[in-house]
Amino acid sequence: MSAQAPEIDFVKYELDNGLKVLLHQDNSTPIVAVSIMYEVGGKDSFEGRTGFAHFFEHLLFEGSENLGRGEIDDYVQAAGGALNANTSLDRTYYYEILPSNQLALGLWIESERLLHARVQREGVETQREVVKEERRQNYDNRPYGTLSMELYKRAFRDHPYKDPNIGYMEDLNNAEMTDFQRFYKTYYVPNNAILSIAGDIDIEETKALVEKYFSDIPRGPEPPRVEVVEAPLGGEVRDTVYDNVPLPALIMGYRTVERSNPDYYAISVMNQVLSQGQSSRLNKSLVDEKELAVQVGSFPASNQDPGLAIAYAIARPGTTDLKPVEQAFNAEIERLQNELITDRELQKLRNQIEVDAIAGYGSVAGIAESLADNEMFLGDANLINTETQRYLDVTKEDIRRVAREYYTPENRVVLYWLPQPSSR
Repeated sequence: MSAQAPEIDFVKYELDNGLKVLLHQDNSTPIVAVSIMYEVGGKDSFEGRTGFAHFFEHLLFEGSENLGRGEIDDYVQAAGGALNANTSLDRTYYYEILPSNQLALGLWIESERLLHARVQREGVETQREVVKEERRQNYDNRPYGTLSMELYKRAFRDHPYKDPNIGYMEDLNNAEMTDFQRFYKTYYVPNNAILSIAGDIDIEETKALVEKYFSDIPRGPEPPRVEVVEAPLGGEVRDTVYDNVPLPALIMGYRTVERSNPDYYAISVMNQVLSQGQSSRLNKSLVDEKELAVQVGSFPASNQDPGLAIAYAIARPGTTDLKPVEQAFNAEIERLQNELITDRELQKLRNQIEVDAIAGYGSVAGIAESLADNEMFLGDANLINTETQRYLDVTKEDIRRVAREYYTPENRVVLYWLPQPSSR
């Protein structure tokens, strides 16, 4: 490597109740990121109760036995900190970024969330309406907002990835208090979580605080895991979606591998060839040269179970036929399948991978999240230090091989995303 990302030192251990702990000490700035990641996401749903992981991301800001409604935000903001949470198909993540002398505050809040969050009717009904409004604003009523939903429900027949992370509206309406309480007791247990702390800390003092706030929380039963093995797609799926959009779009989803599969790295680098930057192949061909699209992109989903690599092209105004857009996209895929990329392209990719590696761990919040992600889904927090090399080891031949193996017509969903026909 021409540039070297700094080594991220960390301590890893586990409490008797199964809570995994990751600690990274960086005393250069007086801030600390306190985070906790639970292995529960959109795919983990009771039958007919989708969207619970995302719902809980909202609900667990409602307070606990010792934190009144709204007090989590109040405490963190009064301390000069910031907080947030997010949910993917595979995990839920909460974090606070605080002045380092407020480390204990972050640990107290997260231990309260884990031990006795407020799962009560008032909070449930409040957040039910918040989540329903979020679904309307960010998905149902936003141009191209349901893109991933429409792709995933066609790309998966059995695996719960077919269901939207935010849940179906009828499930949000029908869920009962017993459902919420059962979900909390099932997944919000210390043996289903990773506490990751990075920043201006003393390791031994932090261990003592972690012991104080978390060691008495009882271990729970091992949560159920999704065991569905999705069959191959077995043939191209084509459909047309009419939406309130200004421009037609071509949307494609190729069934690919889980994040832990070695092929993920080659697929990821291949997608960089296709769409990273103004000089990328899709941009040069579809936007600059052929003037078929105003925007293009492609990226692989980073999923615990097999996922999708998504590609899209938003067509130019006045487009009435998406076939030329699709043909141009297919031509770029065929180039990758038939010809090795150039030495210059490979070097540019490697340079970008090195830059991304250095920039990616520039904040203690980024380090805390990366440590937890790598430990939870790849079983090795130290990939924060070694994973860049896996991307750099991808060869031209690897890129050609994965293009041939995964980017085939029988392995994809193709959607023509069209403006609603005008009513006369």
